[in-house]
Amino acid sequence: MHIYTLRLRNYRNYEALELTFDPNINVFLGPNAQGKTNIIEAVYYASLGHSHRTHTDADLIRWEQPEALVQLGFSRLGVENKLEFQFSRVKRRRILLNDHPIRPKDLVGSLNTVLFSPEDLFLIKGAPALRRRFLDGEISQASPAYYHELTKYNKIVTQRNNLLKKIREHKAGTDMLDLWDVQLAASAVKITRKRQEAVRKLNMLANLMQRRISGNLENLAITYEIHGAEGASVTNDLESWYNKELASHRDVDIIRGSTGRGPHLDDIILMVNGINLRSFGSQGQQRTGVLSLKLAELEFLRSETGEYPVLLLDDVMSELDASRRGQLMDFIFRERIQTMITATDGAYFPQERIGTYYQVAAGQITR
Repeated sequence: MHIYTLRLRNYRNYEALELTFDPNINVFLGPNAQGKTNIIEAVYYASLGHSHRTHTDADLIRWEQPEALVQLGFSRLGVENKLEFQFSRVKRRRILLNDHPIRPKDLVGSLNTVLFSPEDLFLIKGAPALRRRFLDGEISQASPAYYHELTKYNKIVTQRNNLLKKIREHKAGTDMLDLWDVQLAASAVKITRKRQEAVRKLNMLANLMQRRISGNLENLAITYEIHGAEGASVTNDLESWYNKELASHRDVDIIRGSTGRGPHLDDIILMVNGINLRSFGSQGQQRTGVLSLKLAELEFLRSETGEYPVLLLDDVMSELDASRRGQLMDFIFRERIQTMITATDGAYFPQERIGTYYQVAAGQITR
C-alpha cells in the first residue's frame, strides 16, 4: 500500500498544499508547531475517519475559513484509488472514494495505516481503554465486518445503559432488559472471539520482535483478559457465560447505570520473561514492548490484507534510544514499508540519506 499524493486546502495551518510522496521513506523536519504533525494527522484521518488529536472535525478547518479539504491518491494491491474529505463548519462532512460518496462505516479498510506517536508509549502502562482502542483499530482495518460489529455492540451497550438509568429512576421495568441482554451477549461473543484470534497472532509476532530488539534476552507474551473471568475458563460456551453474568449483575448495573460485563471492559496483558510489563517492567522494557507491538501490528496487517500498511511515526525518534531507533529504521528499510516520519532534528537518522527529506516551516514545505 502506497500513498502517492496529498492535497490539503484550509486544513489546520495549511492554506494550500500539494505533496508527492516517496514510495519508501519520507522525513519531515522542522521546529515544533510548524505543521509536521498535521501531515501525519491528515493521512491517519483518511485511514480511520477520525483524528488522533481531536474529536471535533471543525478543529481541522483553518482559522476563520468556512471549509477544508483533504484529498489522497493511493494504491491498494496495485489498484489506484482516490479519497476525498470535505469539511464544513455548517454542514456534515462528505467522504468520497473514487469520486463516489461513501458512508463513514464503509471507509475503514480502504487505506490502512499504523500510527506510532509519543502517546503510544503509555500504551502498556496506561488504562485498559488505550489497549482496547489499539486492538480494535488494528482488527477493524483488517476486517471491516469487525468494525461494523463493534459499532453495533457499542450502540447496544449505550441503549442498555440508558435503560438501566430509566429503571433506576422507576421509569421502566427490569423485564425490558431481557431483549438487550440477549443481543449484547450475542454481539459480545463475536467481538471477543475476533479479539482473541488477533491477540494469538500478535503474541507470536510481538515476541519475535521483542527477541530481536532485546538481543534474544526477552520473551514477550500477550494474553487477552475477559473482564470478570480472570483466572476462569469461559471458552467453551461464552454466550451462555455472558447471559448468566448480565443476569446476576443486574442489580449492581441498575444502581450504577452502566453495564458491568462485556468486551468494552476487557484488557490485554503483556508479560516479559514472566513479569507483568505494566506493573513491574522497567521504562526501557516498556518502550521495547510498545515498539514490538507496533512492529507486530505492521506484520499482522500484512498477513491479513496481503500488504504492509503505511507507517506513520510522529515525533517518536526523540523518545527512543539509539539502539531502538536503529532497530526500527533497519526494519522499515529492509521491508520497504512506506513511512512518514516527523522529527525536529536530522541527527536522529543515519548519516547516509534515506528516502526524501522535507523542511517544514509555518505551513510551507520544501524538499
